[in-house]
Amino acid sequence: MAGSLNKVLLIGRLGADPEIKQMVNGKSVARLSLATSQSWKDKNSGEKKEKTEWHRIVVFNEGLVNVVQQYLKKGAQVYVEGQISTRKWKDEQSGQDKYSTEVIIQGYNSSLTMLGGSNNMQSQPDQNPTPIEDTSQAPSDLDDDIPF
Repeated sequence: MAGSLNKVLLIGRLGADPEIKQMVNGKSVARLSLATSQSWKDKNSGEKKEKTEWHRIVVFNEGLVNVVQQYLKKGAQVYVEGQISTRKWKDEQSGQDKYSTEVIIQGYNSSLTMLGGSNNMQSQPDQNPTPIEDTSQAPSDLDDDIPF
């Protein structure tokens, strides 16, 4: 379809240490749980409110998976650019169709940037953001089994 764009930009904090799994083709994949928050003041009560959204981030590039495994931990702040993807799978116990919506980091138009790590690291002003570009070619077959 001409004139369409699938691009997601998020800045948030990891809610857990990254999960690294092996796919059936032998390559590694990283799965991140990213929290983004929005805060506002309630007009009626003046009370501060906050809403947190959780996003599934899946990193397919082997080089980025190694960096994620080595440097990212729970609480790290990251900027991600990727594509949103919803996949359908069958629940083995109930036999029902299930759906997962994820942000995919793969190919030339995706990136992941570390923004300073955990809360403890935020107080260090000399830390510069570290961009990590995924410059690999996106495989034409995205039907690999994802083990989660």
